[in-house]
Amino acid sequence: MTRLLVVVPSDTDPPARLGEWLADAGLELDERHLDAGDEVPADLSGHDGLLVLGGPQSSLDEGATELAPVRDLLAQAAADDVPTLAICLGAQLLAQAAGGSTRVRPAGPEVGATLVARRDAAETDPVFAGVPLSPDVVAWHHDEVERLPDGAVLLAANPVCDVQAYRLGTAVYGLQFHIETTPEIAASWAAHDPVGVAASGLDVEEISDRAAAAHPDLAEVWAPFAGRFADVVHARART
Repeated sequence: MTRLLVVVPSDTDPPARLGEWLADAGLELDERHLDAGDEVPADLSGHDGLLVLGGPQSSLDEGATELAPVRDLLAQAAADDVPTLAICLGAQLLAQAAGGSTRVRPAGPEVGATLVARRDAAETDPVFAGVPLSPDVVAWHHDEVERLPDGAVLLAANPVCDVQAYRLGTAVYGLQFHIETTPEIAASWAAHDPVGVAASGLDVEEISDRAAAAHPDLAEVWAPFAGRFADVVHARART
C-alpha cells in the first residue's frame, strides 16, 4: 500500500471527510494524534506522502513544543519534494519551516464558509487544475502566512487573505482554508470560538448553518482534488 503519514495536531480537526476521500483513492493512512501523545517520526522514510491538519494552536506560540517535530517533518518534505498537503495550521507551519513567516491577522480572524479565487498558476498545476475559479471552502484561522518561502507559487487568494493556497517544488501544498470538515466539526468550532464568530458578524447558529449549506459543494470540488493529490502520492511511491 501507498502510505500517507497524517499528523493531527488537535483532535478538534480530524481528517474526517478528507481522510475518507484519500483512503478511497487507495492511500493507507498512518494517523498520529498529538492530543493522544502519538509520536511523530523523525523522517518520512517509511511513508510516501504527508498530510498535516489544523488545530487551535498558534504557529507563533513558542510554548507549543509539540509542533516542533511537525515543522521538522515539513522542512524535510519541502527539501525533498515529498508529496504533502498542509492545511490551515499545517500550511502556516510549512511556510515557517521552508523559510517564510506567519503573523496574527491584522484584520482579525477569518471564519466560516467563504470563497477563494484560483490564481493563474493553478491552471497548469496537476492537483489544482481541476478546481473551479472560485470554489467554496471553510475558513477558520486567527493567524496567516505573512511571507511565502522563496520560490513558492501562489495558487489561491481572496480579498481578505492574500495567501489561501500555495505550492513548494512540484508536490508540496499549503492550504490556509479547510476542505476536511463536516457540518458538525464547523458547528463545534463556532461554539468554542467566540472571538472568531464575533469577527464574522454572524452568530453561532448563522455561521454553523452557512457552513453546513456549503458542504455539498465542498465535496463536489474537493473530493476530486483529494483524488488528484493521491495520484501524486502514488506516483512517488512507484519511483
